[in-house]
Amino acid sequence: MRIIRLKEVIDTTGLARSTIYKYIGEGTFPATVSLGDRCVGWVYSEVCDWILARIEERDLAADAPSRAGRLEMVSSN
Repeated sequence: MRIIRLKEVIDTTGLARSTIYKYIGEGTFPATVSLGDRCVGWVYSEVCDWILARIEERDLAADAPSRAGRLEMVSSN
C-alpha cells in the first residue's frame, strides 16, 4: 500500500487543493489518512480508483446517446 501526499494528489488528478478538499467535504473524493498531528496523505490506489470512476462515468455518458439512437433505429424498422 502506498500513501501519497497532497502535491502528488494534485499532480495525479490535475485538481486544485481547494477542489480536492471541497470534494472530500462532499464525500465524493477519497478521505485522508492521518499520518501525524498535522500531516495527512491519501491511499494511492483509492485516488486511482476515483480517477477510473470519472473515466467510466464519461464513457457511459458519451455512449448513452449513441445507444438510444441505435434503439430508436431498430424500433422504427
